[in-house]
Amino acid sequence: MYYQEYFAFRERTPVKAVIRHYTKSDFDALIAVQKECFPPPFPEELWWNKDQLTNHVELFQDGAFCVEIDGEIVGSMTALIVHYEQGDTHSWEEITDNGYIRNHQPDGNTLYVVDISVKPAYRKLGIGKKMMQAMYETVVQLNLDRLLGGGRLPGYHKYAAELTPEQYLDKVVTGELNDPVTTFLMRVGRVPVGVAHNYLDDEESGNCAALMEWKNPFKNS
Repeated sequence: MYYQEYFAFRERTPVKAVIRHYTKSDFDALIAVQKECFPPPFPEELWWNKDQLTNHVELFQDGAFCVEIDGEIVGSMTALIVHYEQGDTHSWEEITDNGYIRNHQPDGNTLYVVDISVKPAYRKLGIGKKMMQAMYETVVQLNLDRLLGGGRLPGYHKYAAELTPEQYLDKVVTGELNDPVTTFLMRVGRVPVGVAHNYLDDEESGNCAALMEWKNPFKNS
């Protein structure tokens, strides 16, 4: 089981934190994280349910992380292993089995991000970055080729009349535009490798996502 005590920082103030694998005893707290991250009008049925969470810990606990501060779970990140080849097309629902990860492939080559959530009050403490680092460590530990996942493009709707999603992503990469999700993922080490169309029902992103990769630096490309 992964377990590490560390210090998060609220501005200049150190805050004791723990990052670890989540377990069945954490399910209510994990659902509470979802409720805070995705309040109404976000559909309640799209929050994690206990059947999905049970699969996460029973099928692939190595990909189930949470961060705890003062006994409170304040963020979570989940992944599964899949076979992936450059250029493969998929939606979030297809690649994650709609969050149930019954398609987890232990002999696959890619750790694929299902979800990352941090409670709004804790989003300035580097918690997302810490969970991403734990996923990178998992890629190395399991000798996988990469971490991959689709990142929303929440800023795209402002430019949809004049730019394709690919053009928008190019401008984010060059620094002409800043996207809340894609720019964050770039800051924590992920590299855009393309746009997935019809990835999820997300009007702000034009139903698209940026496929964001982190390659295992210990494996030859």
